Amino acid sequence: MTAVARLRTDLPEPSGIELTILMPCLNEAETLAICIGKALGYLESAGISGEVLVADNGSTDGSREIAHRLGARVVPVLERGYGAALQGGIAAARGRYIIMGDADDSYDFSRLDAFVEKLRAGGELVMGNRFEGGIAPGAMPFLHRYLGNPVLSFIGRLLFGVGVGDFHCGLRGFDTERMRKLDLRTTGMEFASEMVVRGALEGLRIEEVPTTLQPDGRSRAPHLKTWRDGWRHLKFLLMYNPKWLFFIPGGAMAGIGAVLSLLLFAGAVQLGGAVELGLNTFIAACFTIVTGAQLVSFGVLSRYYAHITGMLPASGRSDWLKSAVSTDRLAIAGGALLLGGMGFFAYALSAWASIGFGALPDPQIPRIVAFGLTLIVLGFQTFFSAFLLGILEIPARAGAFAPRLGKADAANGGAEA
Repeated sequence: MTAVARLRTDLPEPSGIELTILMPCLNEAETLAICIGKALGYLESAGISGEVLVADNGSTDGSREIAHRLGARVVPVLERGYGAALQGGIAAARGRYIIMGDADDSYDFSRLDAFVEKLRAGGELVMGNRFEGGIAPGAMPFLHRYLGNPVLSFIGRLLFGVGVGDFHCGLRGFDTERMRKLDLRTTGMEFASEMVVRGALEGLRIEEVPTTLQPDGRSRAPHLKTWRDGWRHLKFLLMYNPKWLFFIPGGAMAGIGAVLSLLLFAGAVQLGGAVELGLNTFIAACFTIVTGAQLVSFGVLSRYYAHITGMLPASGRSDWLKSAVSTDRLAIAGGALLLGGMGFFAYALSAWASIGFGALPDPQIPRIVAFGLTLIVLGFQTFFSAFLLGILEIPARAGAFAPRLGKADAANGGAEA
């Protein structure tokens, strides 16, 4: 079987199809017929030329047969995961617009007018907001409603400046071609965050409409796992923002450490006569510098890699970083720090040797030793980071992240199974 590209744009699309209603599906036989019925009913009542597409992720309960019987189109997606299923569905969709939603009857596919209106008016990603539209009793677990969703949505707004109140609403619409061009990659539940983040970073026009959430109609437990999937969302948000993950905390630590070490290099400092900051504080400041510098180097490497691979869009700062940072320059800087540290260390060793390696009467020497060792560590750190940068520049194998669609899809270019 030949792997199919994740988001193909060369699929023949019948003219006149405006809307694809996309449902990811994994064993949803209990509720799938209800959802398909509502979606088909909406298309007919609204007079919209459209299709219902079920992205089946390996159902074994007859979900595919139900979808076929009711007139929905089915695309099988072999790679497991919420995001993988949606990527396969987006690749196979024939509509100019897509409205996606879970096939568990928690979202009302018969009430999609607000999404369609926003899309027709130029919205490129239209998010539902369950907190504005209404959450029925029992529809969302307590932790999700009052902790998980609000906190993760706040972090998303803080890190990426997106004016979206509900980052994780599963009912959302978007322009098909614009979404395909985002080259979304995650295969799990964090796909919901990736869509919003990548859309914001690429300048998509993001709109939001109130929507309702009802208790799902399944008798089994949901696929969503509170702590596992919450962590995956948070991890994704942080990984896509090197500034907040690495640069800000690293810069703060390095700056605080540098200020303290400069203040204490000449000797102890009294604070109000009760507290003395001495050698131990100086050593702690040196460790803080090393830790902060390490975080900043991680930030440089990750932002550089995101720039050259297209994971994050280019910006003025990333363009400057790409032009200013190189393996050679970092290696030279690392070598200079190493030599400087060895110089401080050699001076301290010489002063110690001058008194026959006995007790040190000069309290300054231990500080010189600690500062020299700090520069040596920073030098090694920078030098080897230079070579890691060189390794990251090696192009990644093309297609490494492409999820596999089913055999019928591979043979028919994403058409109906």
